Amino acid sequence: MNASANRWWESRLFMAAAVVLAVVPLLWPALPPLADLPGHIGRYHIASAIDASPELARHWQVEWALIGNLGVDLLVHALTPFLGVELGARIVVMAIPPLFVSGLVLVSIASGRRLSPAAAFAFPLAYSFPFQFGFVNFMLSAGLALHALALWIWLGSRNRIALRTGLFVPISWILWIAHSSGWGLFGLLAFATEAVRLRRTGCGWLAALFQAGLACLPLALPLIWMVSGTANGEPVEWGFKAKAGWFPSLLRERWKLYDVVCAIVLFSVLWMAIRDRRLRFEPVTGGAGLIAFVAFLAMPRLALGGSYVDMRLLAPAVALALVAIHVRPGNERFEHRLALAAVAFLALRTTTSTFAMAFAAMPQQQALEVTPHIPRGAAVLVLVNEPCSSQWVSRRLGHIAGVATARRDIFENSQWTLGGQQLLRHRHPQADPYTTDPAQLVYPAKCEYRTTDFATALREFDRGTFTHVWTIDFPARRRLARDVRLVWSNGVSALYAVERVPG
Repeated sequence: MNASANRWWESRLFMAAAVVLAVVPLLWPALPPLADLPGHIGRYHIASAIDASPELARHWQVEWALIGNLGVDLLVHALTPFLGVELGARIVVMAIPPLFVSGLVLVSIASGRRLSPAAAFAFPLAYSFPFQFGFVNFMLSAGLALHALALWIWLGSRNRIALRTGLFVPISWILWIAHSSGWGLFGLLAFATEAVRLRRTGCGWLAALFQAGLACLPLALPLIWMVSGTANGEPVEWGFKAKAGWFPSLLRERWKLYDVVCAIVLFSVLWMAIRDRRLRFEPVTGGAGLIAFVAFLAMPRLALGGSYVDMRLLAPAVALALVAIHVRPGNERFEHRLALAAVAFLALRTTTSTFAMAFAAMPQQQALEVTPHIPRGAAVLVLVNEPCSSQWVSRRLGHIAGVATARRDIFENSQWTLGGQQLLRHRHPQADPYTTDPAQLVYPAKCEYRTTDFATALREFDRGTFTHVWTIDFPARRRLARDVRLVWSNGVSALYAVERVPG
């Protein structure tokens, strides 16, 4: 058999199958069971329905503005009149993993003229921890950034620089509107790949770096808007202990030992590519992965009102490094074995991710059984029994109340209202500090991070604002307080009515 003529992983059929396979884990759940997504669904509904809902207008206001965090919001807003907010959100979010995988395929082909035999190792990173967390705007922007990078590389390789500059002024704005971190990621990748291209043409490194910086200047126009925006003055915080923890959490999903071993497999493949003389890194894609990894190391945990800023960059960095791996000529048998190992890894992670998503959806659907019992337009104090952040798996209930907002037009205290990050504002300042995320999260006393104390919240919450209390993953009681009476429970959710007690 002529092995070099039978690189099946480079076939269009294999590439298409990999893209389609990326959606499989999300096919069964009624809603993608990502940690933050229910809260986003509540926000999508408010933005779409507030003009027609007196109940929503009584509780919320939407301050439309151009911000770098609107990717999924705008797509769902466009689909909601035809599909409803929940189905619209499901379709958009289901498209994100295939978008990420197809972006990796296109970048590998644009830079190396063919798909890496190790590429399938990278494809499960579409379900990396940022996606599990529900950072859907960032993951959408990261997927778009990979597609944009493929176009950037392709035009550069054909010396269509003027056309590329004209196209990427609007493209950079699209990426920024989807999510500013995805836009920033693309800027780094574009700079790295352009520097490598220029170096290949004979430029010295200093000249290549300088010219690459000039080529990327048109991509920086959104920075002017950011500097003049409302997110300035937010704290910046580095968490180096947390940064070290993102390495084993790369594929964090449900089963700790299994997820950590899978992360070790990916890092071992990269180490093998560094050490094994049969392997090499394609310079353009490898340079992109390297600069993304350096950015991961350099970026803070908190910046511009956003959290986990550094964590988001690790999966794209590793994915790009993996698709940059190629086998040197003369090692065709080894090349096929590497491709088979990569596909086996992809099949394994797809199977377990499918089960993990199904398991994660179950407590969410149980918790949502309370929604028909919540009066439309009610103001609900939500208290969620949240495990410590160091616990590997959670039941992903911290923002489940957002779906109740979409179904019952309620006010609840798990939404995000950071200036410059979201368009949403609440109309109940008198109810502070129990009005926005993370006021709904009740951590055990042993946790390193604590927000709301259960007993204190029940004693202090504003009875003039809240008409109901919804506890999640706490044992139901006949009364939580003298004026807080149980009206419904199912073992996961418990709904209480706030009674008006004279005197």
